[in-house]
Amino acid sequence: MKFNPEKYRIPDEPMKPFIDADEIWEYINNAKPTKEKVREIIAKSLDKHRLNLEEVATLVNTTDPELVEEILQGARTLKERIYGNRIVLFAPLYIGSKCTNNCQYCGFRTENKSALRMTLSDEEIVQEVEALEDNGQKRLILVYGEHPEYSADYIAHTVKLVYGIKKGNGEIRRVNINAAPLDIEGFRKVKEAGIGTYQIFQETYHPEAYTWYHPSGKKKDYDWRLTSLDRAQEAGLDDVGIGALFGLYDWRFEVLALVRHTNHFEACYNVGPHTISFPRIKSAAGLNITDKYFVSDDDFVKLVAILRLAVPYTGMILTAREPIEIRRQVIQFGVSQIDGGTKLELGSYHESKNEQQDLNKEQFEINDNRSLGEIIDELIDHNYIPSFCTACYRLGRTGEHFMEFSVPGFIKRYCTPNAILTLTEYLVDYADENVKQKGYKLIDKTLAELNGHQNTEEIKRRIERIKAGERDLYF
Repeated sequence: MKFNPEKYRIPDEPMKPFIDADEIWEYINNAKPTKEKVREIIAKSLDKHRLNLEEVATLVNTTDPELVEEILQGARTLKERIYGNRIVLFAPLYIGSKCTNNCQYCGFRTENKSALRMTLSDEEIVQEVEALEDNGQKRLILVYGEHPEYSADYIAHTVKLVYGIKKGNGEIRRVNINAAPLDIEGFRKVKEAGIGTYQIFQETYHPEAYTWYHPSGKKKDYDWRLTSLDRAQEAGLDDVGIGALFGLYDWRFEVLALVRHTNHFEACYNVGPHTISFPRIKSAAGLNITDKYFVSDDDFVKLVAILRLAVPYTGMILTAREPIEIRRQVIQFGVSQIDGGTKLELGSYHESKNEQQDLNKEQFEINDNRSLGEIIDELIDHNYIPSFCTACYRLGRTGEHFMEFSVPGFIKRYCTPNAILTLTEYLVDYADENVKQKGYKLIDKTLAELNGHQNTEEIKRRIERIKAGERDLYF
């Protein structure tokens, strides 16, 4: 009998659960890749059209090496068309490690009695942010456990505190959040504090698997977490990030579920996620899971490329969980944001800890502990423009407004000039002479490639203004 997706599809309603595991598995089980079909799907994506679940299922089931290579190259091409050669940089700052949940894969789980629980004081937050600013960071994501102390009021307080910390030419211009789900009023409070993106990962979208991995704590409520970012949208916070923790369940299911989540946002709110993240399970203190669903390097590269093709307009985040070589490889196939100079131990930025990781003091193991400067140096060597741009958020290009530019692929007209300007700031304020020379050479090359488009003369004038001492210029 022919597969009828309408039999399974749940009507999209705001604040209502929308994942049907049977529907997703039917798509996967019925997708039959052929050369013609795979190439047709890639061509559709390159034309900047979102893929549907049947098309995504076809790509995840593709195993022919020739076609997999075409998927990778398609993702590389699409990324360049949408975002150009810029890579946005940020750093995570852990504010508190107290948590009431018992997630089987997390070092902060309540059953891990060896974990060091602490919350940074305001003074310690200032010290951490000043250290990050000294290295050139402009974008942070603040991370909190799920604990009564980390209320919406407390999160809003820490956000305002971070924004107010200035040291020399250093300042944090965008504060994103990774924290527990809030109610609508809570999301309103953090929005009023001026946050950028509110990021919540479902971890695994499979309901039964989710129940096993989350045996206790508020996080055990699958539906409360699944609909969390609906509440953000209802509160007017339209800049949200989704993700899955790959290694908890079949990666093909999680990829389709992320696209299904995207469908839900578009159907109910006429927006999509600002970012999609795809962290893989890494070592953590008290880790209590098998490797049954761990994702190989080859499949990881493939799934990143598929997500890029599936949702052309969204930002895609690759973190320092991954080792250097994988980061170098994956960044080609759709990634638009990475962290740099990452330290997870609370209080470690200003004390230069974390060279030897203590997993009882961290949520999980990181595998790329290079400094921000080292990562910027390498990006430039590979013709990527390191970017600290925060213009879209600060000019109101979020939610539906962001979709107006990103869906048709127009966002590049802002990304490239703003990346050039923030790189210029970094070169003037923080880079050594060698990086400066390479950085300015890359800027000149990029301006030449623009070939008079995107107001290159105005970009050049603003570069000179930055060299003369002005800061925070953007389009």
